Order: sequence, then structure tokens, then C-alpha cells
Amino acid sequence: MGMTNTAFMADLFEGTGEALPDAGPQSVTLQGPTDLPGFRAAARRLLAQQVAPECVSWYSHETAVQDLFANVTSAQASGHTANADTVSPAITVPAGFLSLCQSVILHSDPGRFGLLYRLLWRLVHEPALRHDAIDADWVQAQRLAQAVRRDLHKMKAFVRFRTVQDETFRANPTGGPLHVAWFEPEHHIVQAIAPFFARRFTQMRWAILTPERCLAWDGATLRVLPGAHKHDAPPADAGEQLWLTYYQNIFNPARLKLKAMQKEMPRRYWKNLPEAQFISELSAQAATRQANMLAQAPTVPRRRIPGVQRQVPHEKAPDLLLIQ
Repeated sequence: MGMTNTAFMADLFEGTGEALPDAGPQSVTLQGPTDLPGFRAAARRLLAQQVAPECVSWYSHETAVQDLFANVTSAQASGHTANADTVSPAITVPAGFLSLCQSVILHSDPGRFGLLYRLLWRLVHEPALRHDAIDADWVQAQRLAQAVRRDLHKMKAFVRFRTVQDETFRANPTGGPLHVAWFEPEHHIVQAIAPFFARRFTQMRWAILTPERCLAWDGATLRVLPGAHKHDAPPADAGEQLWLTYYQNIFNPARLKLKAMQKEMPRRYWKNLPEAQFISELSAQAATRQANMLAQAPTVPRRRIPGVQRQVPHEKAPDLLLIQ
């Protein structure tokens, strides 16, 4: 986040009225690990009560899964209920703070809520903080946000679907089979990335299974379901074997850069990528295959289009000069 940004978002934690007297230690329980509306509601109340970050303990518990985009109940502090009369003074925060919160809250770090509230508290009480790009809290928040963005990118790249002829397909084959994938994200990104897959694979029925949440798209409705186990995913099929054969044949040992590959495709993802079973073997053979390629004599490329005999045009007759 650029700390030189002079634009502010006044309504992020907006409220009106006078601050309440100081309050003692409090605990806040959010409705799920990504309950941003609940966090914002709790943060407004805590700021109004002048509760310092070190006096707040943050927790979250799972709620029943539901259709995506359904309303989620805001968090309530333990021993407290949402109160329309409890309001906080209007505050301003950097324009990028909301997007930072939206990313950081998806991280699996249990201290992320405390970090975000501490940043909010400091923005209110330390105006110069918004310009300090090397502040430890800013740096930590940016690191968490970057890890979430990377996890989102990897899920888009490494999801592998397998086809299943389920009951819906058997009843109506024209609708196509169900495509099922197994993925293990590092952070709480499943619901955040769901709209991407709905847009990307609109015309087919699919399901993405993960340990925390599962997604299901029937061509019209996107649902969030309870988490699953890896054995719930279908086994390899004939189409996958065709892909593996293709992967082995296009491998070019001369272009292998193992460190760069592992940076873009970390080993933690290999166990769920069918083609990863060949990486070690192909990498071990790369030097030998490359040496064999260099040792071979050059080959003359075959002509793909049969030669056509060139037609020599007839000699053009000389022009005649007509004299009247």
C-alpha cells in the first residue's frame, strides 16, 4: 500500500456521536474466519469505547454453510450484543485500507484480526503512520495480503478437474458430466475465488472440494458446502491419462529450469497435480537427454508440401507495329 496516498475513505468505520468511557479487556467472536462485516462492526464499537488493541482478544467460529452471497450475521462481542445506540466518532483511513483488510482477513494467521485492529487504532491515534511505509505493522499486513494473493493465483492455476457421470448426467446426458476437482488452499480463499470459477466455467457443471469449504456450480447457482476429504474426489480417468502422455512428450530437457519451476509451482502443490508424478523422473533424465540431443547429427527437414513442377511461361510474341 502506498503510504503517500492522500485520499481517504471516511465511511469505512464511520459513525457519529461521542465516544463512550474507557472499557476493560474484551473478547470478540466473529462469525467465521473471513467475517469482515463482523470485524468492522466490532472495531467501531471498540474504538467508541476506547479499547486499546492489547486489551482485545479475537476469536472466530464456523457458521453453517449457505448459498454464496447470502447475508452473514455480524459478529457480536462476548457478553455484548449489537446496539444501535453504540456509535463511534467518524474517522478517516487511507483509501487502500479496506482492500488491505479484505485480503488480510483471508489469511490463515490467527493474529490477523488483532493486527488489523491495531493498525486501525494507530491510524486514529498516530496520523503520521499513514505515511510510514516501513512501519512493522504495515509491512506485516502487506506480507499477509501478498501471501493471500499468491494463494488465489495458485488455485486458479492448479485446479485439475476430473469428469464424473453422476445421477444428473445419467438422467440427462445432454447436460454433460460433472467435473470435480480437489484442492488444498493455504488460506481461507475458497469463497473469495468462487465467482472467478463461476465466470470461467459457466457452461459446465463442476465442484471444487477443499478441506474447509466446497463449491458447487450447476450452471445457474453457486453453492458453498461443507469441507470434504481427498478420498471424496474421483480417481484418475482416461482423459487424464491422455493429458499425462501429452505432458511427457512435450517435455523439453534443454529448457528445464528446476528452481524457477519450483518457485512458480511449489512442492506443496505437487501431490494434487497429476503431472507432478513425472517431474522428478524427467528432471533426472534431463541432462542425459540433452546430451543425446546435442550428439545427434542434424537432420534435414522433410518437405511437408509436395513439390510442384514450375511451369515455364511461353515466350511472349513480339508486338506488331501496324502501319495504316
